Amino acid sequence: MIKKIFTPALLLTAMLLAACSTTPKTTSLLDQTRMDYQAAQNNPNVLSLAPLEMRQAGVAMDDANNAAKDNESSEKIDRLAYLAKQKIATAQELSKQKLAEASVADAAKARDQIRLEQRTNEADKAKMQADQAKAQAEQARLAAQIAQGEAGDAQRKAAEEQARALEMQNRNAALEAQLADLQAKTTTRGIVITLGDVLFGVDQSKLNPDGMRTVQKLATVLQNNMQRTVLIEGHTDNTGTQAHNQDLSERRAGAVRSALVLMGVSRDRIETKGYGETFPVTENNTAQNRQLNRRVEIILSDVNGKVLPR
Repeated sequence: MIKKIFTPALLLTAMLLAACSTTPKTTSLLDQTRMDYQAAQNNPNVLSLAPLEMRQAGVAMDDANNAAKDNESSEKIDRLAYLAKQKIATAQELSKQKLAEASVADAAKARDQIRLEQRTNEADKAKMQADQAKAQAEQARLAAQIAQGEAGDAQRKAAEEQARALEMQNRNAALEAQLADLQAKTTTRGIVITLGDVLFGVDQSKLNPDGMRTVQKLATVLQNNMQRTVLIEGHTDNTGTQAHNQDLSERRAGAVRSALVLMGVSRDRIETKGYGETFPVTENNTAQNRQLNRRVEIILSDVNGKVLPR
């Protein structure tokens, strides 16, 4: 029998070869990708805003690490590391985009809150003026009552006239307060309240909850000013056929009328018209402009119940 004799040098060489065979390979690209992946894992925004992309990056990272562990070629390791690096970058970029969108949304909410506070302040101011006018009207009535017993006809008539003027002032101030919350505008045709496209379902005539709340405010105005009537006009952009747009404008105007009637406004105080795409407020050349053209305009009559025609 032949015995194999291993010298210490041969044993050391064998051990080194065995160690080399079990040590995973690596490349500079794989090392960098591992650092990128660790950085992404340590970023809570990436984990919360791009969870799917991070899972995909983790799978790609495992593939690259397994290739290194199995001593695959450097080319294959780098190819898998590159794919993983791209998926990590996608997750990071998506999280940045969502953070930016959230920041824009927060800024919009802040602007809306400021506008709401401004409208509230204007309404409070108008209400205060209305209360003052009401108190003055009451004083004038009392003065008129006293004048009936203590003064002549001329003085009594003057007191009554002052009371009527103060009462009219009180009504106007109250109306201004109510219209401030509806963002009404004074035009050559009178006071106009605009219901935007966002208060309806997409390409539908049904009012959404925000739309119903707005119409409820209008119903309150009409109930407090019984001498006034409204003309409700439906308008659309030029997308789609003229027949479809005409029908949609009529249905949306009708939906507002039906809501007002349900809220206690008499039907004979409400007139509706649908104009389709005939009277745009701006050109239909952008999505934003088309949305402005999709609207319902409500024209409040004068104190005699009259609305100027187009």
